[in-house]
Order: sequence, then structure tokens, then C-alpha cells
Amino acid sequence: MIKEYRTIAEISGPLMVVHQTEGVTYDELAEIELPNGELRHCKVLEVNGDNAVVQLFDSSAGINLAQSKIRFLGHSLELGVSDDMLGRVFDGMGRPIDGGPDILAEEYKDINGLPMNPAARDYPSEFIQTGISTIDGLNTLVRGQKLPIFSGSGLPHAALAAQIARQAQVLGADESNFAVVFAAIGITFEESEFFVQEFRRTGAIDRAVLFTNLANDPAVERIATPRMALTAAEYLAFEKGMHVLVILTDITNYAEALREISAARKEVPGRRGYPGYLYTDLATMYERAGRRVDHPGSITLIPILTMPEDDKTHPIPDLTGYITEGQIILSRTLYRQGILPPVDVLPSLSRLKDKGIGPGKTREDHAGTMNQLFAAYATGKETKELMSILGEAALTPTDLLYAKFADEFERRYVAQGSEENRSIEETLNLGWELLSILPRSELKRVSPEMIETYLPKDKAEPGR
Repeated sequence: MIKEYRTIAEISGPLMVVHQTEGVTYDELAEIELPNGELRHCKVLEVNGDNAVVQLFDSSAGINLAQSKIRFLGHSLELGVSDDMLGRVFDGMGRPIDGGPDILAEEYKDINGLPMNPAARDYPSEFIQTGISTIDGLNTLVRGQKLPIFSGSGLPHAALAAQIARQAQVLGADESNFAVVFAAIGITFEESEFFVQEFRRTGAIDRAVLFTNLANDPAVERIATPRMALTAAEYLAFEKGMHVLVILTDITNYAEALREISAARKEVPGRRGYPGYLYTDLATMYERAGRRVDHPGSITLIPILTMPEDDKTHPIPDLTGYITEGQIILSRTLYRQGILPPVDVLPSLSRLKDKGIGPGKTREDHAGTMNQLFAAYATGKETKELMSILGEAALTPTDLLYAKFADEFERRYVAQGSEENRSIEETLNLGWELLSILPRSELKRVSPEMIETYLPKDKAEPGR
């Protein structure tokens, strides 16, 4: 039986203290009834003896301590899930905001799901095509992987997120069994409209579930939004057998909300004022992605975050890098040069890329091409730095070719705009076209057989 309490003792900002409670548990939902009959919702943040601290989802304005009453509902925040979620847009609390009917839920799931048991994990080993050369060709995304994108304020990570969401696909027999769960956290109304219209414009919304939390929504809702998305993804992946790509943007807004709540609870702050449990909190989200043994479905996670002051050592990117399997880093320098998407290839990394490429997955020449492109671009960047110090006259003809390669690589391989969707074959062929700039004697990371098979013959220079 649900009890009503009239023992609200104190309100401090979004927090409220209730005395003389019984059987109340952490994260439990509650509703407050005002004297005029208005209902406001909250959840339990802390229980100490018979005292409970709750956080409001709405404003605390107008709550009369003596006359208001509170009911604890006996369960935590839940999401109603069903196949009907595909093609729909929800707010950060899982309520439809696209003008359509409410979801007829097959079941209600607690959004605070558990991280996947390591013993139940299956190793990621299958390729996901994003249509973006710098990811597919050099930092390959593998089904079940956690691959974050590290961006900066003002960089076009929103456009990149939308591009990945609409272009991503798994190849082969599972192509039609693919879905995208997209969660936008703490964004403006204009950004929210951009994402929704972009999905509708391209038809990608038919296989997508969107959750949008706006910047003016309560901080506690910002904490719930990514968990709503992951709960929907777990249902589609492990109960419906789908391959789900989850995109979360922006994790920095999530961490700021966590810091705000921690400060309101007067907790001892950690680095830069963030709570000491930030690592644990992020891990409970990120580790819900992956593949399970004896389950056909998978969850692949791309969290996107803006690094404050472009600082990779900031707690949010630092801790995210520990938990996930690599990172894609966006470059402000490339962005200023008009290169979109401005992916900084050299510091970017996908730790599982070797598991998702090769014969039967992408193509036999993928590993060699990837290594050769990395090496040639790194050499070309060093050569350009030398050129700026010593002058062009101090460089050898081969050095000049490497400098030319670096420029062409950025102009043709990295830059592809937000509308171009390249297949993995197009990406690999483009890589070989760029490698044809260099003498054959410099192609030391690909086998002679691969050179004979894939290097464009019509672009080979005489005497190579």
C-alpha cells in the first residue's frame, strides 16, 4: 500500500528533505501533491534512517511545506518499451514529443540497468560502416565497441553525429536488422530541431529512436536521458536481436549535471569540482554496450563530448578514454582550414580496428593500406614542419612528395563534407589513389602483391 507523508521538513533548491519515512529506497520515484491538486515528480537521492532526501524533476516554487504531501511509488524510473519505439521522438524522460500516440508498452524496464557481466561478453569482431573514410578506413568501428568522439566547443560534432546516425549500417545479411538510438543531452531547442529534421529529411528516422533533453530541462532529467537511450537499446538488441548503434551527445552536459547535483548534496568534490564517483558513474553507462554470448544482437556506443578548453586531460575525456576502446579526436586547425569532418587522424585510435577488418569483413588490403596511410601522413606532416623551418629548397624530391601527399590526404581523404556517404571499397580505393603519389620504394607497409593488385596503374609514374 502506498503511504502519503505530510512530513516535508525542508527545501533547498531542487532538494527536499522528508522525515519519518518507512521502507523508502535509493532512486525510488515519488510524487508531491500540492494543496491545489497539482502533482510534481521527484526521486530519492539519499536515505538516512527514516529521513529521505529527494530531488525534484520540476521547480520547487509554490510548494507549501505544511500542506503538501508526498507519496513514494515503490519503483525507480522506468521506460515502457516495444517495437513501436522505432521512428519516434521522446523527451529526456521517455515521453513522446512528436505528436504521435503514447507507446503501447510490452513491458516496463528500470532505466538503471546493470553493466554487462564480463563473463557474458562476446568479443567485438564485425565491421560497422559509417560512410566516413577517417573512421572506416583508419579507425574502424566494430560491432559492440565503445568509441567516443572528443570534440571542442564550436566544432561541428553535431553535424558529425547526425551524419553517422543516418549513414551507419552493418553489411551482409544483418543489414535490415539495424537500428540507431540517438540521445541528445542538454542541447538547445535549435539543435534538437536540427537533429529531428535531419533524421526525417533522410528517412533515417524509420529505423531510429530519438531522445532529446533540452538545456532548460532539470538537471536530474539530464542524468536520466542516456539511461533511457541505453534501456531502449538493450531491449532492441537483446530481446529483439537487432544491431543497435547508440549515439550520446553531449556527455559533457551530462557530467555538468552530475556536478550540479553533487554540489547541491554538499558532497566533497573531486578533480575540477566533479564528484569523486564520476569514473564509476560513466562506467555504469558505457559498460552497458557490447555483445553477449548466445545473443544475436549487439550495442555499439559512440559517446560524443566537448573537451573544455580543448584539454584532453580534463576529467571527462580522461575518464572516458580509460573506459572506452579508443577515441576519435576533432581538430580545430583542420576546421579552420574548411575540412569537414575535421578528424585529427594521428592522435585518433580505435583499439579494436584490427578485429573488424580483413577478408570477409572489409577487404584483404585494408590492414596494409591503413598502416601505410598512417605512416605516410605522419611523415608528410613532419616534412611540412621542416619545410616551414628550413624552406622548400632544403627538402629532397621524396620529401616534397610526402608534403604533397599530406595536403592531398587532408583535402581528399579527410574532407568529405556532411552529405557524402563512402562505401568501404570507395574509401580503400581512394587510399590507394593517394598512395600512388609516393614512389613504390616508399610503400613498405603493404605487400608487393597488394601493390600489384590495387595500386592504380594509370597513375603510376614511369620507373617505379
